[in-house]
Parts: sequence; C-alpha cells; structure tokens
Amino acid sequence: MSEVKKIATRESYGNALVELGKEHEDLIVLDADLAGATKTGIFKKEFPDRHIDCGIAEANMTGIAAGLATCGKVPFMSSFAMFAAGRAFEQVRNSIGYPHLNVKIGATHAGISVGEDGATHQCNEDLALMRAIPGMVVINPCDDVEARAAVRAAYEYEGPVYLRFGRLAIPVINDPENYQFEIGKGVLLKEGKDVTIFATGLCVCEALETAQRLEGEGIAAEVINIHTIKPLDEELVLASAKKTGKVVTVEEHSVIGGLGSAVCDLLSEKAPTRVLKLGINDTFGESGPAKELIARYGLDAEGIYQKVKAFV
Repeated sequence: MSEVKKIATRESYGNALVELGKEHEDLIVLDADLAGATKTGIFKKEFPDRHIDCGIAEANMTGIAAGLATCGKVPFMSSFAMFAAGRAFEQVRNSIGYPHLNVKIGATHAGISVGEDGATHQCNEDLALMRAIPGMVVINPCDDVEARAAVRAAYEYEGPVYLRFGRLAIPVINDPENYQFEIGKGVLLKEGKDVTIFATGLCVCEALETAQRLEGEGIAAEVINIHTIKPLDEELVLASAKKTGKVVTVEEHSVIGGLGSAVCDLLSEKAPTRVLKLGINDTFGESGPAKELIARYGLDAEGIYQKVKAFV
C-alpha cells in the first residue's frame, strides 16, 4: 500500500500565495521576521518587491496591512497564530475588524502540533479570539488541497479573513481535481445515522479514521468537515444533528470558544442536542513531539474513537 501524501498547511499557504501572486499584482505579503517558518519566503523569492518584512513587530505589521488595504491592495499579513491572533489582537480588532478592511491574516504554527516550541507558542485560543471579532471570517483547512483553495477564496472575498495553518505535515485527503471550497459551507465526508462528528483542521483526517473503526463496531458515524468556523454552516449542522441525535466536535483548539462552542451556540438555540466537545480542556500545552502531543490530548484517531464509543 502506497504511503499517504503528507504536507504541512503552512507550505500550502506559501505555495498558494505564489500562485495568486502570478495572477494578481495587487496582492502584497507581509511577514514578521518569520518568512522561513510561515513559508511566505516562497513568495518573497518570486516577488521580492511585493513582500514586506516588518520585523518582530506584529502590531505594527497589522497597521501597515490596514493602510495597504485602504490603498486598494490585498495584503496577506503572516506570523505564528500566537502572535497574529494573540499579540496583535487589539490592532487586528481596531485597525482591521472595526473598519472592516480587506486584510487577510495567515496564521501558521497553530495548536499543540507546534510541538517542541512548547506552551508559549502553542496557540489554542486563536479561533475563539478571531471568532469574537465582528465581521471576521475564520477558516481552518484540513489539508493541502483545502488550504490552497481557502487562500484563493480569502483573496476573492471582500473583507477580513483569518486563515489558520499548521506546522505538522498531515495527510492529503481531498482530490485536487474535484474538490470545491466555499466559505461558510461544510463538507459531508461520510454519511451515518448514529452520531455526527464535526471536525476541523488536522482533526478531520483523524475523525475519518475514527468513523471507519466505529463502523466495525456497528456504529455509523457521520463525518463533516467544518473548515469555516465563522460563518458556520448552520443548515448542514442542524440537518445532521437532527438526523443522528448525537454530536461530537473535534478540534486542535481549546474547547472554549472554538468549533465546539460555535456548534453548541447554534444547537442550543435551534435544535437542542447532546454534544461532546473534544479539544484542549482548559489547559496549556507542553513541549514534545507533535504526534505524541496529539495523542496525549486525545486528538488522534484512537483517542477520539474511545471518547465517541463511550458517548454513543
């Protein structure tokens, strides 16, 4: 059996920027002295005059991006999620969100899969922070194909967009020939009748594997990829929850304020349903190999399988 292709979505981000840069001269990329890590260095090599290194000054970079947007450019400001969403939150809120400017935020190295960089760099709060900003679109792609499509969709969308990317190379599960990305529309990956698993980011692949294992136990799990946390695909979430009667959300993010919270907000109002939220449980991460951390926090297929089986 051939090895599944694996690519880190931060690589997808850098490659997608180059593709778009060839098509659109108004695309400008900004980075905070992390071009090698965020992979915007790929764009810099191709278009040095359209890449701005703002130094280790994310708040200032946010202001520059906002200014470029007012001049008709389409800036993609890039940094680690902890700095783009965390350190620069006030500037993102007031300089980009409040005037609803056409700025795209490419946030890499999100979640515990940052690994050995440890708790200070493992941002498990960014989806909650960005989701709280009025008018901000929040996207968390699950693989290379989806990440590239998401970057293109972000460029085409008029308004602020937060894009979450990872450091860890993860399996490519989507077919580039047939995949279609639409902001705010989830993707039904597997039909089921006993429980719905809503997953986002790198957890989507793990959720699919979980569903295959549950199938062997006679449990038919529906798996839905929620790549856009905001706006949430309310129609799909409600339809699946009503169909199965049990919901599990899985995310490489705090269980507070992310996908699980978005789903619960909707269901509690329009279709009360039993929900199990899987993610980082109100704790900080720790230093260690990415895959071991994912398993330690119960976000690998084995961990999800055990929790879902008990829940059902």
